[in-house]
Amino acid sequence: MGHNGGPAITDETIKPQPGPQTVFLSSPADIAIYGGGAGGGKTWGLLMEPLRHIGNSGFGAVFFRRSTVQIRNEGGLWDESAVLYPQIGADPKEHTLSWAFPSGASVSFAHLEHDKTRFNWQGSQIPLICFDELTHFSAVQFWYMVSRNRSMCGVRPYIRATCNPDADSWVAELIAWWIDQDTGLPIPERAGKLRWFVRVGEELKWADDPADLACFTMLDEAGKAVPIPAKSLTFIPAKLTDNKALMAADPGYMASLLALPLVERERLLGGNWKIRPAAGLYFQRAWCPVVDAIPVGTVFCRGYDLAATPRSAENPDPDATASVKIGKTPSGRFIVVHSTNDCVGPSGVRTIIKNNASADGKACVISLPQDPGQAGKSQVQSIKLELAGYIARSSTETGDKVTRFGAFSAQAEAGNVDILRGEWNDRWFSALENFPAAKHDDDADATSRAFNEIALGGPRYNIGALS
Repeated sequence: MGHNGGPAITDETIKPQPGPQTVFLSSPADIAIYGGGAGGGKTWGLLMEPLRHIGNSGFGAVFFRRSTVQIRNEGGLWDESAVLYPQIGADPKEHTLSWAFPSGASVSFAHLEHDKTRFNWQGSQIPLICFDELTHFSAVQFWYMVSRNRSMCGVRPYIRATCNPDADSWVAELIAWWIDQDTGLPIPERAGKLRWFVRVGEELKWADDPADLACFTMLDEAGKAVPIPAKSLTFIPAKLTDNKALMAADPGYMASLLALPLVERERLLGGNWKIRPAAGLYFQRAWCPVVDAIPVGTVFCRGYDLAATPRSAENPDPDATASVKIGKTPSGRFIVVHSTNDCVGPSGVRTIIKNNASADGKACVISLPQDPGQAGKSQVQSIKLELAGYIARSSTETGDKVTRFGAFSAQAEAGNVDILRGEWNDRWFSALENFPAAKHDDDADATSRAFNEIALGGPRYNIGALS
């Protein structure tokens, strides 16, 4: 059995898993995109692709991630390549993130962190270009690197890519033919089918047969009109259930995906390319029982989202300073017991924080967001000085708002969150039900901070790690 979605490896051969991984590795397309849910064996499929050419001394492949950090992440491209490539006699060069094979063929890993980074590859000739998580790259980066996909070693130049669904990515439009536009799910009978395209100006023209694109011409060196060369593209969907190796090695991974909030669950488990964050998808008041008592032994955190603008004729609807107090009960359930939302100036913000601290008691943790930079650090340090005797913590926000809200959303949908009856309930319910579509997300941000502190030991929860 392969390693976490990898091939079956024996003394004589390396074989992909039957199903989408085999389809991906046998595709004749100029550009093949292997995408869908998390855990589908996509990264290993990508890493196996160069192996067919490693006997060619002039062959080279480059794997791209958006940043070097992503390449080096635990369990990422470099770690997984270190499981596979030494078994074929490759020698690692970690300082350059590359592998040298006995024939002289090479595989390297590189980043395209910014659009301008693409110009570092000007003049390059790369027979095989591989993009891991294609939706993380811009269309500008991708199409520029297509122009670098050239070969002088006898290997026909081609491109391979993997990705998870993202309805707002340019990739969603690129592979639209392979996706049911009503359900957002791949069309099974189109999986792996080739389509052909040419670029005319800024528009791609598509056909099922390259001969149908011969009407689109360009001028050759002699000034004669000739057909624009067409390229073939295909999309191969994959889901966790296609990856028997990972299912056997980590049976709990399915449970991890099932625990995601609805939107992420549909994307990473269901492979849905159309679902987007919208009001009511991340929170519904019907998920949470309203109760009249707090269990003995509950521990608390009050999380904040800070602003400092009072209402005025010029600005009648500013962002608010919001706070949410959440407890974890001895049974492991969660209970939201209080929420505030006020549009006040800087001194008013400090008064609210001190008054809440006094009412909550010294056992309740206070979690404050810290803006990046020295000014944000100074602001939080000043507030902490006024909270002497209380447990006050601060951190900068990491990840986007929807991601930070995901852990609370998943627990609420699972029925694990109670709400203490109070006059603040309706306002807080409405604010969360309208997240992230509403203009203001103060209550959602404060809820995320309180929950991630009390449930996960801080606001560093990163749902993207499951991707």
